[in-house]
Amino acid sequence: MVRRVLSLTSGRIAVAVLAVIALLALFGPLLAPQDPLATSESTLAPVSGAHWLGTDYLGRDVLSRLLDGSRVSVLGALEVALTALVVGAVPGILSVYLGRAFEWFTLRLADTLVALPFLLFAVAVIALLGNGLTQAMLVTGVLVSPLFYRVARAAGLSVARSPYVEAALISGASVGWIVRRHVWAKVLPPLAVALAQTIGVGFVIVSSLTFLGIGVQPPAPTWGGLLASDLGYLSHRPWAPLAPAVLIMATVWASNLLADAVRDVSGEAGRALVDRRKARAHRPGPAGPAPLGGAS
Repeated sequence: MVRRVLSLTSGRIAVAVLAVIALLALFGPLLAPQDPLATSESTLAPVSGAHWLGTDYLGRDVLSRLLDGSRVSVLGALEVALTALVVGAVPGILSVYLGRAFEWFTLRLADTLVALPFLLFAVAVIALLGNGLTQAMLVTGVLVSPLFYRVARAAGLSVARSPYVEAALISGASVGWIVRRHVWAKVLPPLAVALAQTIGVGFVIVSSLTFLGIGVQPPAPTWGGLLASDLGYLSHRPWAPLAPAVLIMATVWASNLLADAVRDVSGEAGRALVDRRKARAHRPGPAGPAPLGGAS
């Protein structure tokens, strides 16, 4: 699947953008030219050689804070996506095989989680457990998990009715063996699409919470927090919100683009793509020019 995704132009663009974001998360704090928490007297300074993106209202270097805050933003989005994947996909697959009682309970639980507004619920949990991004992202991941539950359940139902799975059940194979041997390969492509989309949703959630000052204790920098602080000084630095906004938009756009690319190369569409490439590879080339003169 990876080769198929990279064979598409949209897939290569998405992977390149997300790779840059991942490098920022890994090495951004190390590349920060100054201490992101250090204040100075040069408040709201314009772009210069010493401050490539200027300074904020406390004289802190904006570029350093942007690079340092990338790790928190990326880890928060991944935490949402991975929590939703584990909490949603595992019960979704097992609901097909563990009987009607388990199926009814998980369906009702998924319907309940869908009805809860995740942003307000995350704020309530933070109020109970304390201001921290980890618990906020875990709770948000649980609230997003019904997407993976429904995707995994739908894919599992399509495989459960196949003759080879029924034959395996009759022969005495365990549910774990059937899931590993037959179900997982069919469920993985739609789960990959949902995971890529949820990473983009996770960035929006992290940015929204940190924009409101929830989940991260100040003065720790985040992309959403930088965007919120810059909006208060638009009269002095009208271009200031551009950098964090572009990073957030590019990450969400690349995640959705990657989800579209994975969808295009999986399932029937993916097999059709492979068949077209094989047909082009075996197509005979144009005939060469006829030899000059007749046969001797």
